[in-house]
Amino acid sequence: MKTETLIRLLAADNTQPVTPIGRSLAAAFTMGGSVSVLLFVLTMHPRADITAALYTPRFVSKLLICLSLAGAAAILLIRAARPLPSRRLSIIAIPLLLLIVAIVIELSVMPASTWLPRLIGRNARHCLSLIPLLSLAPAASVLIALTRGAPLRPALAGAAAGLVAGGFGAVLYGLTCPDDSPLFVGTWYTLAIGAVATASAWVGNRLLRW
Repeated sequence: MKTETLIRLLAADNTQPVTPIGRSLAAAFTMGGSVSVLLFVLTMHPRADITAALYTPRFVSKLLICLSLAGAAAILLIRAARPLPSRRLSIIAIPLLLLIVAIVIELSVMPASTWLPRLIGRNARHCLSLIPLLSLAPAASVLIALTRGAPLRPALAGAAAGLVAGGFGAVLYGLTCPDDSPLFVGTWYTLAIGAVATASAWVGNRLLRW
């Protein structure tokens, strides 16, 4: 191909509007998140005492930890979607620090004899199954949107997508889950979200290579 021809082709291709990757990811998450919300509405329901629970620090902290995870992972996701080194990965430590603080407070105010029952809770199996279920649609839609980007580290981008989706799924599940102890959240929510992030990293490592 002659140089002049190549230049004309590149110039013609440059006339096509390019949607910023951040906007594509936001649209994909909105679509997938809407599916999850619809699934929650059709198959689950908020806990019966949710109005009273909104005034309890454990319930509020549970939702804030999950929301902060989704938000921090979203920032990481936008960075990881570009062909640039992913810096400031420490942002993902924010929800972890919030969880650690909540656990320390729980251990300091509750008798040691209650620690294990609070950790085990009553709905561990539901947590491990429903959080991934509620995370599936946003994780899939965001991973598909990532194919429009050029992530330098595909596995990291996939993991970030899984953390965003997992955090969102955990928020939805948290509305129906009666187990509010940070010990329960730190164990079972973490395992469920970790499973989503691991699966998304595996998919991303194969789907997003370039």
